Amino acid sequence: MKKKFEEKNGKFIWFDLITPKSVLFFYPIIKKIQNNSPILITTRGGDGYNEVLQLLQLYNLEYINVGNFGGEDLKDKLYDSINRQLKLLEIVEDFDIEKLICLSSVDAVRIAYGLGIPVCNFYDIPLSDYRTNFKMALPQARLTIPLSTKMFKPFVVPDEIFLRFGLEKEQIIEYEFIDPLLWLKDFQFDKEYVQNFYKKYGIDRSKFTVVVREEEYKSSYVKKRYPILYEALPIIYKKFDANIIIIPRYESDYLKQLFPFAYVVEEKIILQHLLKDADLFIGGGGTINTEACFLGTPTISTRSFISHYDKWQIDNGLMVWVDNVDELLFYVDKAFSSQLKPNTAPLNSMNVDIDFIVDEILRFLCRSIH
Repeated sequence: MKKKFEEKNGKFIWFDLITPKSVLFFYPIIKKIQNNSPILITTRGGDGYNEVLQLLQLYNLEYINVGNFGGEDLKDKLYDSINRQLKLLEIVEDFDIEKLICLSSVDAVRIAYGLGIPVCNFYDIPLSDYRTNFKMALPQARLTIPLSTKMFKPFVVPDEIFLRFGLEKEQIIEYEFIDPLLWLKDFQFDKEYVQNFYKKYGIDRSKFTVVVREEEYKSSYVKKRYPILYEALPIIYKKFDANIIIIPRYESDYLKQLFPFAYVVEEKIILQHLLKDADLFIGGGGTINTEACFLGTPTISTRSFISHYDKWQIDNGLMVWVDNVDELLFYVDKAFSSQLKPNTAPLNSMNVDIDFIVDEILRFLCRSIH
């Protein structure tokens, strides 16, 4: 794989894609940029976390897999991060890199900064809070925003936050949409695709169908695995005779053991078709919650905090947020009786201008940041 990249000529634009969201977000940007510059894509994945690798393969993007995700233990995370940085350093030194583009990838930003490579950073969740409480700053934000040469952010996150991280006003580039709209704006629902999915898993679509996603509990910005979703799923299954479809975030075996009545998706699919077709989505994440409600599917957030874009979606009637089982069951009942419908009208005010973002990236001059 590395040899394929080395056969390309010119200065490379380096993308480090380490989350499913980063693949979805940068895919249309990469397709435009690669007409002007050769692209280097690095990622990470392995046992217990191969979702990003599967997604890169699904979208036919060439990549170099470098390092591991790390476990739940902080020492293990630190060890894996340091080890990955050493491996990235070996790889990046073999390429003529013009700039790094990423969604706050700690390892890549550290290497780029150390080598004097300009960092073009994107971030929509600098705090696990919708105010400006810096005690809730995410570790990724603390470790990447101050090292950014240029910082892209959606309109829902105040400039003040990035200024407090040490950036100057002219380094901040604002765009007028919430991130998932970039890849959803041209989405065309394929009924046959999702019907084939139901057939493969033996799912009776005439039943109330609920798609579920856990919170990213192994991430450094989530304190623990909160019980609300796990306690509620057996009740939802029995009370509503529902199809429960779980999209694993990490391993899938323990989900099968916990919820033998559920359908646990084993392979990577174009998830947007399933989200669009579901009667209800319940999620502890951020990006996938946004996708679901933007697609018009009733959406209940069980996330342990509310980010800036979560708050915008809640305030505009796109989704609801709960923090206990009783509230969750209340809104599931409303969805079952077709009384929970997202108000997608506010999406019309968003302007998704990919060309603006691409132009800002391409005119971002290669220069030392020291």
